[in-house]
Amino acid sequence: MLAVGVDMIEIDRIKRGIARHGDRFLHRFFTEQEIGYCDGRIPSLAGRFAIKEAVGKALGTGIGDINWTDVEVVCDGRGKPQLVLHNRAITLAQTLGLTEWSISLSHTDTHAIGFAVAIGHQV
Repeated sequence: MLAVGVDMIEIDRIKRGIARHGDRFLHRFFTEQEIGYCDGRIPSLAGRFAIKEAVGKALGTGIGDINWTDVEVVCDGRGKPQLVLHNRAITLAQTLGLTEWSISLSHTDTHAIGFAVAIGHQV
């Protein structure tokens, strides 16, 4: 089985959310590790937001069936993004037989994009 999701977001959307709601916004959408790693870099947060949306699409449900923080982007020692699923997201992925994930994110001055690919066995 192969599942793919992609999402693009305007960076200003994340900037406005932080300006309006501050820490409440950050903690609704991002894990502590993501917040710490990005260290206020809005384009990096926007890329992570796009990945979360892309993973929801690959799972076939969108974000509605999982929490934003159930999908986490961490980086290895060289900065390569890796996906970590938690709670309902990992349960849903297991139910679908999706066992391996690859993600990629990028941004310009105005937009961020996230791409997620999952493979596994049909259940």
